[in-house]
Amino acid sequence: MKRRQLLQAGGLVLLLGRAQLAFGASIVAVRVWPADDYTRVTIESDAALAARHFLAENPHRLVIDLDGLELSPTLRELVGKVRADDPFIAGVRIGQNQPRVVRLVVDLKQPIAPQQFTLAPVAAYQHRLVFDLYPTQERDPLLALIRDKDQAEQAAAQSVRDALGEFIGRIDAKPAPPLSAASAASGPLATAPPPPPVAAGKIDRLVIVTIDPGHGGEDPGATGPSGLHEKDVVLAVAMQLRERINAHPGMRAMLTRDADFFVPLHERVRKARRVQADLFVSIHADAFLTPTARGASVFALSERGATSAAARWMAERENAADQVGGMNVGVRDVQVMRALLDMSTTAQIKDSMKLGHEVLSQIGKVGKLHKGAVEQAGFAVLKAPDVPSILVETAFISNPEEEARLRDPDYQARLVDALTSGIVRYFKRNPPLARQRTT
Repeated sequence: MKRRQLLQAGGLVLLLGRAQLAFGASIVAVRVWPADDYTRVTIESDAALAARHFLAENPHRLVIDLDGLELSPTLRELVGKVRADDPFIAGVRIGQNQPRVVRLVVDLKQPIAPQQFTLAPVAAYQHRLVFDLYPTQERDPLLALIRDKDQAEQAAAQSVRDALGEFIGRIDAKPAPPLSAASAASGPLATAPPPPPVAAGKIDRLVIVTIDPGHGGEDPGATGPSGLHEKDVVLAVAMQLRERINAHPGMRAMLTRDADFFVPLHERVRKARRVQADLFVSIHADAFLTPTARGASVFALSERGATSAAARWMAERENAADQVGGMNVGVRDVQVMRALLDMSTTAQIKDSMKLGHEVLSQIGKVGKLHKGAVEQAGFAVLKAPDVPSILVETAFISNPEEEARLRDPDYQARLVDALTSGIVRYFKRNPPLARQRTT
C-alpha cells in the first residue's frame, strides 16, 4: 500500500514539473511606465518577492537581485518593454546570477535616485514589486513654464515681424504712381515715417492653471463598456485644455501628468503649489454601479462632510487611487504632505465654489448635468490650502452613450471650450491679485 502511494506521488511530481514545484513566487506580468518626472518598473507576482538593489557607475547602472526565482519567459519580457524615448532607462539585461537568484541590470541614461517598495494585492493586481527611478536633481516646473511662455512670445513676435517685412517688400516691389501736377508743384514727395517697432507684449503677471488628468499608469480609473479607460480620455482632454489656456495672453497651464504614468494624490497637490498655481482643475470621467447614470458634475472640497451620499461615494472612490496606482508610503515627506492636506481654508473653499459655478454653467451648455449645483465632498486631491480647486466629472464613462461621447473628438473639443470659458469667466470676475509673480 505504501509502495503504491509513493509511486503515485512520484507520478504527480513528474506531471507538475519543475516550475510548479519551485519554491517562491511566479511572475505574472512586468510593466515599464516612462515619464519625464520618473520611470516606474513594476514586477507583478502571485506571491511577495524579496529583492535588493544597488547602484553602479562608469557607466551608470541599477542592479536588482530577485531572490527565490528562476528566470522565466515572462520576466524576460521586461527587456522589450523599454522604450527608446525613456528619459532614464537605456536598456535592461536579465540573467540567472545564482541558483534561485535572478539579476536585473538596468542600464541608465542619467544618474538616478531609486525607490523600491512593495504593494499588497488590490483591485485587479496581485503582489507588486515597484522600482521608481527619479532624477537626482528635480527640475523647477515654474521656471520651465516661464521659459515656455517667453519662447512662445518671442516666436509670435517674430512671426509678426516676418509678416510685416513681407508686406513692406510687396509694397516696395510695386512701381511708384506718377506725380500729379499739384504734387510736383508742392515740392519733393515727403517720406512716410517708418512703422513703429512691433512690441513683444511683455506680461508681468503670469496666471497659472494646474490641470490634473486623473489616474494614470498602474491606475486606469474607471473603464467603459467598450473598454475605454478613464486615464486615457481625461489625458486627451487635459492636453487640449492646456493648449487652449496657453493661447490666452498672460496665462499658462501646467499638467500634473502629460503621459501615461501614475502621480500620487498628495504629489498632484504639491505640483500645483510648486508653480504657485492660481487654480487647480482635476479632470475625471465618472462611473457608477448601473449604466443608466449620466451627466457631468463639478465638485469642490467640503469642510462639513459630503453634500450627498453620491458625492461621498465618489470622493471615497477617487481617494482610493493611491492604493491602486501604487504610492510609496515609505517616502519621508508623506506625513508632511498628509498634514498639508488638512490645512484647507474656508477662503480656498469659497473661491473653489465660485470657480465651480462658472465651469458648471458652461459645461451645462455642452450636455446633460448630473446635478445642477456644485457638490462638495472630502476629495484629497482638492486639499491645496491656498489654491482654488475643483474636480470635474466630464460624463459617466460607465454609460454606453456617454462613453461614446467621451471618445468623440468633437465632444472633447466642445468640452474643452466649456472648461476654458468657465476658467476665463472666473478670472474676469475674480482677478488673481493675491499673489504677484513677475517674469
